[in-house]
Amino acid sequence: MQPLDRFSGHADLYAQYRIDYPAELYDFVGSFVGNRQTAWDCATGNGQVAGALAAVFEQVEATDISETQLILAVQKPNIHYQLSPAEQTPFASQTFDLITVAQALHWFDVSAFHQEVRRVAKPGAAIAEWGYGLVQLGLDLDPILLDFYRNRIGPYWDPQRKYIDNEYATLPFPFVNAQRATFTAQRTWTLDRFLNYLRTWSAVRQYIHENEEDPVKWFGEELKPIWGDGERTVHFPIFLRVGQV
Repeated sequence: MQPLDRFSGHADLYAQYRIDYPAELYDFVGSFVGNRQTAWDCATGNGQVAGALAAVFEQVEATDISETQLILAVQKPNIHYQLSPAEQTPFASQTFDLITVAQALHWFDVSAFHQEVRRVAKPGAAIAEWGYGLVQLGLDLDPILLDFYRNRIGPYWDPQRKYIDNEYATLPFPFVNAQRATFTAQRTWTLDRFLNYLRTWSAVRQYIHENEEDPVKWFGEELKPIWGDGERTVHFPIFLRVGQV
């Protein structure tokens, strides 16, 4: 299956406006890890997770199918980036103590990826897969956002989006000591900052491609009277599953 690349065309927006993840998530994942020599961050994008892992692992390998994303990725001396699909990598067998994939598993051939995980993981290594669902703005704005998400741009989501909506519940996870956990990423954003985050959505990019207009622009006008000129606290619900190989 040809890997899907939905993010090269707006890698600059992605690098600026996608969220990072809370320390509590990394602490939880770390509790499953024994040695901290080598980690692989698969579908690293702009290297947000790789950068966090580099603070606690001796060496981090980070892969993606988007050369544009990797050019803009976080640079640290112990991170090595390279182009590679998730399902077939250049790594030697039994290389990694931890393998991570954030907000990307739904784009993979999941069974083939898990087969590759078993090949490149050390015995007892940890595998952590996570993502985040629809951002929460508050009771006054959530219904408006949900209508935009489902109806205005709903037809432009790839079918894989359903796996995010159901928190990977229907995707296999054939690993031992499997556990699930939830976290929240909280941010304080202006309306402009939030709208630029929306412009990183693959469905928004597809809408722009097909219709030659930006649906976020008019949506921002709808939100502005309620949002106001100041900042608002927004919440991203994060779901995670972790196990051992």
